[in-house]
Amino acid sequence: MRIDQTTVLNWFNADDPDYKSIDSLKLIISGVWKGMQSGLEITDINNVIFFLALVRFIILIFRYNIKTSTYITCIGIVTSWLWYRHLIDIIQMYSQMLVKVPYLQNLTQVGRVVRKVGRTMSKSGKDVGLGSDIPWTTPGQLVSYAASNGMIRTSEEGVDYYIDPISMIVSNLNETDQARILPYYYGIYNFIIPRICEGFGQFWSEGSSIASYAIITRMGKRYCPYLVRWHWTFLLLIAFFEQILLFFLSRVMYFQHVVVQPNMLINTTTRIVKRRIFTTGSTDPHLLFQYNFLNLIVVFFVVLHLGFLFLALLHALYGQYFYVPFFTENTELHVGPRPRNSIYSGGLTAWQDEKQVGKDFKVSKVWYGWFGSGTQENWITGPVKQFLLNNIARLTRLFKK
Repeated sequence: MRIDQTTVLNWFNADDPDYKSIDSLKLIISGVWKGMQSGLEITDINNVIFFLALVRFIILIFRYNIKTSTYITCIGIVTSWLWYRHLIDIIQMYSQMLVKVPYLQNLTQVGRVVRKVGRTMSKSGKDVGLGSDIPWTTPGQLVSYAASNGMIRTSEEGVDYYIDPISMIVSNLNETDQARILPYYYGIYNFIIPRICEGFGQFWSEGSSIASYAIITRMGKRYCPYLVRWHWTFLLLIAFFEQILLFFLSRVMYFQHVVVQPNMLINTTTRIVKRRIFTTGSTDPHLLFQYNFLNLIVVFFVVLHLGFLFLALLHALYGQYFYVPFFTENTELHVGPRPRNSIYSGGLTAWQDEKQVGKDFKVSKVWYGWFGSGTQENWITGPVKQFLLNNIARLTRLFKK
């Protein structure tokens, strides 16, 4: 692949073949702005992740070396992939609610694509498998598809033939032996093997995440980086509480569309024009307020939830940690404090540093700076805090006079 100015401009949606000069930056900015106006898509998230991972890889090369940079970047990519998969799952669950957020409406396509992945049907109605619809984010489905369909060949007449070693041996037997063996052969392939695969598939779908977590982060704790263990444990913890939010928002949507919306029209009149029924009337202002207020609730929680997941993804990609009361403490009860003697353990954890020096607070803090760097010398919260303290001191002096 050739990477030149044209390739870079096309990547930023600035595909002007006749304008290649010093004003390329303007084209890039205008291309990015044009893409932002059309709404956020999953490809935009992929591009951001790829770009940030590449930038971090280059920075770490100059800081360490290419080998260390590769290790650290790969650890960050694996950790961010956990959050990415969870983000995709949540987007699927919010597919009906994302229609209410104009900038996020394009993300509803993720749900359609994932629902399409599974089995596809040919024009003749025959199941033809996943094919090229398997996304790169689901390697398990790719392996499953290859294992289940790699040993099946479909003839032009639509008949399936097994091409595994056992089937080839059976096909070479004489007619007498085939007559005795074929009933057992078809019983195994058509009943026993599918039932076993179905049972394992159901078990895997129910407990694969917990089993993988236990094997990798518990049994393989010695070989699993601390960054992966910390973020994976944190992710499992919030997944339990996310169900409460998802159920709450689904009930809000149900109440809005089943109870409020059908009763919004008052003084209705019905007329039939060209065999079509039209209902007109005035809108109840109280129900309209309820409908809009419920819209506001749904949009607020959906944007807040997805924004948090994306911010957590960026922290994981850059090998950083973040503090959320209750969740962070419980996460570190399982995985322990961050190892200080390893460059692969990730970034800063100001809350762990305060615990190690025995610093105690009467009121629990909820903010430990960007990327867990602390709040003592923060360039954003520091000036704001100083401004507030100065004004409070001035007001106190005025009341004393």
